[in-house]
Amino acid sequence: MTEKPLLAALQGQPVWPPPVWMMRQAGRHLPEYKATRAQAGSFLALATTPELAAEVTLQPVRRYGMDGAILFSDILMVPWAMGQKLWMAEGEGPRLEPIQDMAALSRLNPAALRGTAAPIFETVSRVREALDEAGSRTSLIGFAGSPFTVACYMVEGKGGSDFALTRELAYADPTFFARLIRILTDATVDYLLAQVEAGAEALMLFDSWSGLLSPNQFRRWVIDPTAAIRRAVAQAAPHIPMIGFPRLAGLMLGDYAAKTGMQGIGMDTHTDPRWAAQVVPDNMALQGNLDPLALLAGGIALETEARTLLSTMRGRPFIFNLGHGIEKETPIEHVVQALRLVRGG
Repeated sequence: MTEKPLLAALQGQPVWPPPVWMMRQAGRHLPEYKATRAQAGSFLALATTPELAAEVTLQPVRRYGMDGAILFSDILMVPWAMGQKLWMAEGEGPRLEPIQDMAALSRLNPAALRGTAAPIFETVSRVREALDEAGSRTSLIGFAGSPFTVACYMVEGKGGSDFALTRELAYADPTFFARLIRILTDATVDYLLAQVEAGAEALMLFDSWSGLLSPNQFRRWVIDPTAAIRRAVAQAAPHIPMIGFPRLAGLMLGDYAAKTGMQGIGMDTHTDPRWAAQVVPDNMALQGNLDPLALLAGGIALETEARTLLSTMRGRPFIFNLGHGIEKETPIEHVVQALRLVRGG
């Protein structure tokens, strides 16, 4: 058995107590993160300065002893590294110069990705070196956005709630959209493998907007590209497990688990863990899915939700996590409470 509990769970072992980490654990609920973010001056500067990005990646590991350290970065680093203009609008989030036709698409340069994103890979190396030097049992998780979700931002140039323009474009011009997804699929493989070469021990794909699609579109634009990425990573790095997080997939979660080849499946807040345990194979790790608002509330509400989740998942490979990112207002003592519940303290 591997000495790292998160990797053991991804190998299909029912580790108990389960390994635990939390999405957005390196973030604004931590005072040390706020100080480092202020030092960097901007989010993009923080994400592309290896010394600072490695520091914030390690902060929740130092404070909480998390079993997973996820690279501090952003899902839009892939289009940025290929040449799409990216900036952060204060109070509004990321902005991209929209790509909605073949002419704009042709200006992307996938060959530039590794060079432009070199600071991100250096961050991975720094974090892995620090974990190894400390003899840590924490696993380093690299990640990327899945092609469909990244395409949503690339086409519309900003975040949204329904990405109707992107979904309509996928129907109206499937040739263009398929080309965009192919470029993103290949670039994502290259980006993830570079993280593995730098020291990532597991990988995660975030498909935050997959649940917007119809079942047929979900199969074409989510399952098929994800399966292609997993096959390519497995061929080049067969020892590296992957976690897929198809947020809001609903009833498509079973198909996603069966057809993508992942070793772990992330459950969002809306997923019933009892149902997920029935449709996802017993030897595949489930990850999730405590409501971040229960963590924010703390107390009896947090204890009830956490104990119910743990009871449901006991006996199968499981990674305790949230169903979405940690809320910035979450008190540190509530995270400590959750960790005590998970670890039996």
